[in-house]
Amino acid sequence: MRLLFLFACLSLSLMASTCSSSDPRGGNRRLQLLERTWLHAHEEDQGEVLVYRPNTYAFPPSRGRTGFAFEHNGLFTQYDIAPTDGLEGHKGQWKALSDNRVSITLDDHSTPDYQLEIVSLEPELLKVRQVK
Repeated sequence: MRLLFLFACLSLSLMASTCSSSDPRGGNRRLQLLERTWLHAHEEDQGEVLVYRPNTYAFPPSRGRTGFAFEHNGLFTQYDIAPTDGLEGHKGQWKALSDNRVSITLDDHSTPDYQLEIVSLEPELLKVRQVK
């Protein structure tokens, strides 16, 4: 019985440490709002601040929209306009550096690693500034 108790405690401890270390949000529940696909609403940009809306938003007509998808497990996809005018996805990872900053790394290195400063994050609106 004592061995079973020790095994249960060890299992719970290992599961807890695994969950916390793989959370790209770094424990920040607010960043859960990021976990969706965002498309660039370039009409709403404000200088260096880029505006994104969920991919379900009723955008005005445009020749194409770039964007990205944040997944809860740290996976990231950057969407660029493809040579055929469609979207071309580049897979990578994202990780929270602070409450308002995330780092992005693309697997194919088509873009150097970069950081986004989150200026505003709401369910239907994301404003970011790329950190240089």
